[in-house]
Amino acid sequence: MDHEMEVLRPPGSKDKLRRFVGDNLGVWIPSVPVCEHHDAPMDYLWYAYRADFAPMRNKHPHALLEGTARRVGSNGDCIVWANRAGGKTQLAAVASLLEGLFKPGCQTRILAGSLAQSGRMFGYLRNFVQQRFGEHLDGKLLKESCRFVNGSAVEVLSQSARSVRGQHVQKLRCDEVELFDTDVFNAAKFIVQGNDRQVAAMELLSTMHRPYGLMRQVIDDAVENDVPIFKWCVWEVIEQCTQERSCSRCPLNDDCQGKARRARGYLRIDDVISQMRRSSRNGFEAEMLCLRPNLENAVFGEFDERQHVRPVGYDASLKLYRAMDFGFTNPFVCLWIQVDGDVVRVIDEYVQKKKIIAEHAGVVKQRTPCEEAQVAGTFVDPAGRARNGVTGTGEVKVLADFGIQCRYRTSEILEGLEKVRAKVQDGENDHLIDALRYFFVNYNQSKPARCGNY
Repeated sequence: MDHEMEVLRPPGSKDKLRRFVGDNLGVWIPSVPVCEHHDAPMDYLWYAYRADFAPMRNKHPHALLEGTARRVGSNGDCIVWANRAGGKTQLAAVASLLEGLFKPGCQTRILAGSLAQSGRMFGYLRNFVQQRFGEHLDGKLLKESCRFVNGSAVEVLSQSARSVRGQHVQKLRCDEVELFDTDVFNAAKFIVQGNDRQVAAMELLSTMHRPYGLMRQVIDDAVENDVPIFKWCVWEVIEQCTQERSCSRCPLNDDCQGKARRARGYLRIDDVISQMRRSSRNGFEAEMLCLRPNLENAVFGEFDERQHVRPVGYDASLKLYRAMDFGFTNPFVCLWIQVDGDVVRVIDEYVQKKKIIAEHAGVVKQRTPCEEAQVAGTFVDPAGRARNGVTGTGEVKVLADFGIQCRYRTSEILEGLEKVRAKVQDGENDHLIDALRYFFVNYNQSKPARCGNY
């Protein structure tokens, strides 16, 4: 006599879903947000699961589900920004299993920053299936894919544009987005498509490692496009701290401030203490507290947009300076700068590639908000004196022909960066920073800068 497969009923509330996962998989997902404006990991799982059961899809037999504070729009896209050891990969595997069990015909794909990372997520899924739900499979459980008897399937994609292109699926989970190749990520944006039973969903999960990396861009775009962001840090996933521990003697106290007393997670407090002691302060803030990206390798590690970026325009009562960095394949840069007491204002910038210096000169003069004779100084790279391999003449000479008199002073790169750091305290060492460096090297020097008169 054939064994009759167990009939599973989809959980109809967040609490029931949490109990289903805990009872069947032994994974009890933290459900209490601790920090202000943060979410609990369970909030993400409920959102991902509920997307296809939303009341707006009332023709679905399981439409009457508990509400959620998060909006349910035309798709199930979302971002997960969480700490290291925050359970992102395991949670995404749980979400993929739920689709296999409760969403007939749903096609789910896993794509990560590396094949090894994709394998980690699928490894969780494989263990869950073997642990409890093997009878629901259609065929063998393969190394990188599995099919369920209801027609749904989960498969791992490799980190390549060729693997991604041509796919048309309902769900795509991108793990450790910060490590993605940009071309692969851009190709992946087009592969999810909804059907009569499931909405399309592209989920992006990662910590934020880099100050100006892909995850930062993803977060900025999500805010602009109203895509839900689920964010949690170590305090949402740490184990509850008991009264046996003294806050005043705890190494975590400066950051914790009692948060661990309210936590209901799984991450051992002693492990977090060890991680904090092993890492730098910047690393711990980025990887565990999710306060900001890791700025350890940034040239100006203290840059803060809230402090250093604000609307500013031309002030006719202040002197105007320009600073330039020459380039052709690399961009030509011109900055317009004014100084008000101790504050240095960059009021405009021009960045352009693959144009000759004569074209740049015309734009610079046009965008300068005062007469050329009123410009207090145009500071440039001393290398502009040499003949350019593209134009056959020096940039300084061409600018002089257009009435732009350049000044320059030879200096070491570190000298200029230290002058910028003293005023700004962050950024990346790119061509705009080079232009700014030339300004600080030349501005207010006791030894006069050389002028490019030919």
